[in-house]
Amino acid sequence: MRIAFLVAPQGVEQIELTEPWKALESAGHEPVLVSTRAGEIRAFDHLDKADAFPVDDVVGETWAGSFGALVLPGGVASPDFLRMDPGAVAFVKEFFVRGRPVAAICHAPWTLVEADVVRGRTLTSWPSIRTDIRNAGGTWVNEQVVICADGPNKLVTSRKPDDLKAFCDAVVEVFAAETD
Repeated sequence: MRIAFLVAPQGVEQIELTEPWKALESAGHEPVLVSTRAGEIRAFDHLDKADAFPVDDVVGETWAGSFGALVLPGGVASPDFLRMDPGAVAFVKEFFVRGRPVAAICHAPWTLVEADVVRGRTLTSWPSIRTDIRNAGGTWVNEQVVICADGPNKLVTSRKPDDLKAFCDAVVEVFAAETD
């Protein structure tokens, strides 16, 4: 299955991009790096610049329907940039409209809040996002990983890089169920 990894041109937490990418690739999926601009994205290790990665597809030039699932890596800046981009927000919302699974870690639920897709859902995130989730009608819980099926799709969320093992395991399991 083709899986979109949506990130802004800069500010994604590198390990939250690379670890799920490797896990899904090892499970036989095709990860595709999608951003709001062509070229490269710049990842970060917390607040320090890390590696650059080539963009495969650009929001507005690719179609959400061509992907079987979506992963939203965190980092403070990337989700904040994405939620300010109407094309990125529409791209995210389309996965919910189509009933396709979505996974988000750390600060990434900011983009979900902006897409208005957390109402009635239970999810987790970096703790500073909990009020935004509650104000958007979601239920925030402080758990390592949450799989929520109370909506049009399955939503997998996690809190932080320390939870990556559980997050990757859940994402691989949920996405595999979609290909059966």
